[in-house]
Amino acid sequence: MHGLSTLKGAKRVVIKIGSAILVDQNSGQLNTDWLSALCKDVADLKAQNKDVILVSSGAVALGRHALGLTTKPLTLSQKQACAATGQTILTRAYADSMKPYDMMTAQALLTLEDTENRRRWLNARETLETLLSLSIVPIINENDTVATDEIRYGDNDRLAARTAQMVSADTLILLSDIDGLYTADPRHNSAAKHLPEIAELSSEIMAMGGGVNTGAGLGSGGMATKLLAAQIATAAGCHMCVMDGADNTPITRLNSGAKCTWFLATDRPQNARRRWIGGALDTKGTLTLDAGAVRALAQDKSLLAAGVIKIAGTFKKGDAVKLISETGAELARGLVSYDSKDARKIMGRQSNEIEGLLGFDNGASLVHRDNLVAS
Repeated sequence: MHGLSTLKGAKRVVIKIGSAILVDQNSGQLNTDWLSALCKDVADLKAQNKDVILVSSGAVALGRHALGLTTKPLTLSQKQACAATGQTILTRAYADSMKPYDMMTAQALLTLEDTENRRRWLNARETLETLLSLSIVPIINENDTVATDEIRYGDNDRLAARTAQMVSADTLILLSDIDGLYTADPRHNSAAKHLPEIAELSSEIMAMGGGVNTGAGLGSGGMATKLLAAQIATAAGCHMCVMDGADNTPITRLNSGAKCTWFLATDRPQNARRRWIGGALDTKGTLTLDAGAVRALAQDKSLLAAGVIKIAGTFKKGDAVKLISETGAELARGLVSYDSKDARKIMGRQSNEIEGLLGFDNGASLVHRDNLVAS
């Protein structure tokens, strides 16, 4: 057994909150006492210098009640209207519940394309990193107001896993209405065995999901979506926990040994991310570096525009590029922060000149060290 049971060593935690525990199934009202207790948990994590991101369901359920659309199945446009209405209620509730703990929140609505398109992924990552650096708690939800069935996740389990991957989180917690993975559905099979720890997502383990559940309750996912989320998270170097979050202070209970299932990652988030950048991306251009920039890369520093002496190829922000020395030796590859046209304008120039040259400043790094991997 790996023995992972608490968040003691976690540095960056993503917590997903399901509709079924955030919104009362009968009244459609927000469980405000539960939310207040969760915010206390978040404050405790932040007091331990841990970054926290919340991925919260509940907007559609709250909006449906507010608009009185509770008796019939929703059309797509009605669901989007409910999402727009409910998101306002949800965002205000989080802000109010965190205020007693002197925490600020920020809303971030993502779509499937935001986490799959490299440029939009990079923009979203930069925004979240900036919010975390300012000690703000991002509240993420799928942008149901604009997403259609063809371009949406449909469940926040996988969205939470993609978010964890995006920000290189080391821990993902799915607060659900079930206390982990079982060998069979415990509601229908008394012989079902609880599995406290999963080290490998074998085909047998994945089969225990039993398919995606989109039943009559407020939630849109089942164990199948949680196992798909586990595939995404653990491949990104992120441990994932599934636990019953219905009772108050779920994170405190988790640290006290609450029943749950941990899915174990076999690597660190940074290593998984670098493997993805280094091996999975086609490069669109080449940047030739001077001797100073070569030395900076060897010291694990970002590539600044001042260190680039030549640019080949046509690329857009977020594309992968090769970084080479003046002799042509490949040094690294990474995701570029400016398109090729703008990069050519600022290459060889100092960081304080960028805004004057381009009319905007997307940061001093032409390729940030977090988006670099040595060849």
